[in-house]
Amino acid sequence: MRNETEVKLVHENHSSRPAYHQCYEILRDKILNGELPSGTKIVEEKLAAELGVSRTPIRDSIRKLENEGLILQKKVVKPTEKDLRNLFNVRILLEGYSAKCAANFLKDNEIDELYKYVEIGRTGTKEEIMAANESFHNDIVKASNNPLMIDIIDRMQAIIYLFRKTVVIYNRPHLIDEHEEIYSAIKSRDGEKAEALMKKHLENDLNFYLHVMSNQ
Repeated sequence: MRNETEVKLVHENHSSRPAYHQCYEILRDKILNGELPSGTKIVEEKLAAELGVSRTPIRDSIRKLENEGLILQKKVVKPTEKDLRNLFNVRILLEGYSAKCAANFLKDNEIDELYKYVEIGRTGTKEEIMAANESFHNDIVKASNNPLMIDIIDRMQAIIYLFRKTVVIYNRPHLIDEHEEIYSAIKSRDGEKAEALMKKHLENDLNFYLHVMSNQ
């Protein structure tokens, strides 16, 4: 039944999103929720048949997951706690700097967009909150105007998704309040404060995720 659902998902949404991206999301979720355990060999032909697509989108999605560190030599890699901490420390440094850049360089209308994401965070469904959370952070990262930094964050998207899903589903306290504080610092053009708040926000995400995982 699960395979039938996944095939339906890929075909129904083909017009709105590339097939490879849908396949990437399905494979990413299978890895992160343990359905594809560490060490599992990834076979393109088998996955293509299961999802009802050609091998091309499967190959593209595997390549993206390899870039994000979840697949190595066609086998699933499960990030350890040390891996997660190391990756998140990089994110804290880069997104902290990006928040400082956002306070200095974002246009007023772009800052207003950040507040829209905050509002969705308070009133939206879990899916809408996750999407708004992603947009809030991505828009701030783009404010760095540094292609290398943006690429590094992009290659961490699977791990970032893992944290984002956890903090939203388990209702991390003060998540949206912290977003609003970051937004307010950016709007006030206080780069130092925006950087400090972003770093603390991401540290809170990391600690909350590790706490949730330790109790499962």
